[in-house]
Amino acid sequence: MELRTLRYFVAVAEELHFGRAATRLHMSQPPLSRAIKQLEADAGALLFARSPAGVTLTPVGTVLFDEARALLDHAERVRVRVSAAAGVATITLGILGDGTDPGVSRLAAAYRRSHPGIDIRIRDTDLTDPTCGLRAGLVDVALTRAPFDETALTVRAMRTDPVGVVLRADDPLARRDRLRLAELSDRRWFQFPQGTDPIWQSYWNGGRPREGPVVRAVQEGLQAVLWNGTVGLAPLGHDLPAELAVVPLIDMVPSRVVAVWNEGDTNPLIRSFIEAATAAYRH
Repeated sequence: MELRTLRYFVAVAEELHFGRAATRLHMSQPPLSRAIKQLEADAGALLFARSPAGVTLTPVGTVLFDEARALLDHAERVRVRVSAAAGVATITLGILGDGTDPGVSRLAAAYRRSHPGIDIRIRDTDLTDPTCGLRAGLVDVALTRAPFDETALTVRAMRTDPVGVVLRADDPLARRDRLRLAELSDRRWFQFPQGTDPIWQSYWNGGRPREGPVVRAVQEGLQAVLWNGTVGLAPLGHDLPAELAVVPLIDMVPSRVVAVWNEGDTNPLIRSFIEAATAAYRH
């Protein structure tokens, strides 16, 4: 059994859907289906029970799933040890936003355990560059939020978060259970500096031009709300000061947490990082 085929199998087993697995593997579905059928022929048993809703693992598939993950983990450890013997392997990670996201904490712990020989360098960036210095070559991979200009980039979705509007706790709208963007049309919103990715700016301005103070960092945005009554958007589930409140927006597209790297970058550490990130954010 080739490692590549086992990676295909693990992707289908984790997604339980050939279409989603093909998207994750950046390939079309027919060759993925053929590879899994050949693997089933080699194993002499069905690995998946197929239905219109997707697939489920058979008892044989469950056994192979456990073994395949162990084999792939071992192969990665071998690669890391060989790389370490040739010199210290380094990956530079760009991170956008505050450090309270539990997904980041799980990922850091898991990556340290599985890649003890890797030197991980962190570049914490502000809100003016959603790719965290990726295009400038300052990082190898970015853990950030979409949407932004994805030209020449490869993007892997990790999680989606509903979005709410951040208000001062004494704002009359802060007592509402939910809001619509139209109810905020007369408010001042925070802005990003001139030259910021327009797709990124438009998303955090609710899809239309706004007026308000320019901010560069999360804390600047929160302070703009606190001192000036400015409104802004933020993913739900993050801790806020007691003086602030967040109200869910029912007509706002959810925010996507993504890992992104330069298209065509063959650095094997990127692939191992993406696999670790996908597993960490799944739990």
